[in-house]
Amino acid sequence: MKLRELLQNVDIINVLQGCDYTPSLSASGGLPLEGGGQGWGDIDVSGVAYDSREAKEGYLFVAIEGERYDGHDFIKDAVKKGAVAIVHEKEISPRSLVNSQESGVKRQETRGTNQETHDLSFIEVRDSRKALACIAHNFYGMPSEGLILIGITGTNGKTTAAYILKSILESWGKEIGLIGTIQYMIKDRAYPAPYTTPESLEFHGLLKDMLSSGCTHVISEVSSHALAQHRVDRAVFKAAVFTNLTRDHLDFHKTMEDYFRAKERLFRELLDEDGTCVINLDDPYGKRLISSLTTGVPKKSQDLLTYGFEAGADVVASDIDSSFGGLRFKILFRGRSYDVSSLLVGLPNVYNIMSAAGVSISLGVPWQIILEGIEKTCGVTGRFEKVDLGQNFLCIIDYAHTENALERLIYTARELKIRNSKFEIRNSKSRIITVFGCGGDRDRGKRPRMGAVATRLSDFVIITSDNPRSEEPSEIIREIESGAVKRNYLIEPDRREAIRKAVDIAGGSDIILIAGKGHEDYQEIKGVRNRFNDRDIFEEAIRDRIE
Repeated sequence: MKLRELLQNVDIINVLQGCDYTPSLSASGGLPLEGGGQGWGDIDVSGVAYDSREAKEGYLFVAIEGERYDGHDFIKDAVKKGAVAIVHEKEISPRSLVNSQESGVKRQETRGTNQETHDLSFIEVRDSRKALACIAHNFYGMPSEGLILIGITGTNGKTTAAYILKSILESWGKEIGLIGTIQYMIKDRAYPAPYTTPESLEFHGLLKDMLSSGCTHVISEVSSHALAQHRVDRAVFKAAVFTNLTRDHLDFHKTMEDYFRAKERLFRELLDEDGTCVINLDDPYGKRLISSLTTGVPKKSQDLLTYGFEAGADVVASDIDSSFGGLRFKILFRGRSYDVSSLLVGLPNVYNIMSAAGVSISLGVPWQIILEGIEKTCGVTGRFEKVDLGQNFLCIIDYAHTENALERLIYTARELKIRNSKFEIRNSKSRIITVFGCGGDRDRGKRPRMGAVATRLSDFVIITSDNPRSEEPSEIIREIESGAVKRNYLIEPDRREAIRKAVDIAGGSDIILIAGKGHEDYQEIKGVRNRFNDRDIFEEAIRDRIE
């Protein structure tokens, strides 16, 4: 692909070929005029990289600033590997690179039978991350425009809502791509997911692979990090879901206002003009988002769907019957009532089901198919996941790693505890035993809050490690403990031992909640990811007890 094709719609400030800057066409950026002996836009580019280790001969290298490393510090490495063009936002010294004997900036290239010498091009842009997203969109042939792309954002519920929607659309006969926290999926093929939402180059590349594989619809969890860092920019979303917003990621966003503004981008900037917003009306930030999207703008019939329990929502849930066996309730939509049956458990999943139903309505899925897809949805790995090996107490694994998510998890267990009969939970001596920790190098402010929630709502708590990362587990635990409101807890820094202790002390009809890691199969300590899976440890401890 020609360099000028890759850079279409990129906000360019200046271009340097060799050592002579060429000004951009306009204040808003754009490619310099052709001619004048420039010729730099005609360079053939064979690939794109933002990690210098991935750069190869003929590549365009985009220098972006990460949380730990800055790509501008690795431009020279990319040049050595054969990059023909560099996109950057920070001031650099191209002359030193061009004149460096070891840089290999001027090199002989064979194109057919012609030998030509090309100068390395430096393209200065206003924002490298925005530029990378635009370049990726162009490089992969604008794949989102050939797909029905659905984005789901919010603090909690994204993963489960995505899987419910996937089940509904598959019941409708569609081929589905999925980008999310647990895994990436292209139809029935699953791939590891390093991030909930990958960097823009990988994101658009995934969309291209999905389109090429015959996917018609793609469901993507869209994290606040991804929105703040422009990872999904230039993608065209046909529907966008807002689940809720509670405290999380303030180590990155700093304030709840910044956190909300990041989420808002999906609806204000990235949603197709004919797309649909599906928003939780019961959530305070959901209300705020609705207000900001509709103030001064006449509401169209299909551009906004709300859901919740509050009067005035478009999709409303009522008559909820929740048990360990699943959910039964009614969905009311435009004067009609639909009976919902689901294997999923607890009130949070009523919200997740409503959000998936809202998207399905916007896409024209028949109600019979919506209800069938909901009923087919099995439990999602690490989301209120039951572990049953025949023991006389209940074990649940959940990803809850925020104050709000942990509170909802314990409330859900307490609600089920009152109503369930299989484990004789009505026994007043039955307890909720919660095992949890907090991640290192993340928002420290939520640690005492989670300690308060756990000790207030649980009968007994074991405070342990999550992913301590570079921090000392004992310091993280001390901060959790500072929020405890009761002395109904013990401390066990070793997560394996903490799980085993919970199993050892559980009596008949107790409920053990293992919170924080969910689907994760590792524990990160001092930069090393060690194999660790809560379910495996849980099952091992249960077998040792019942054998």
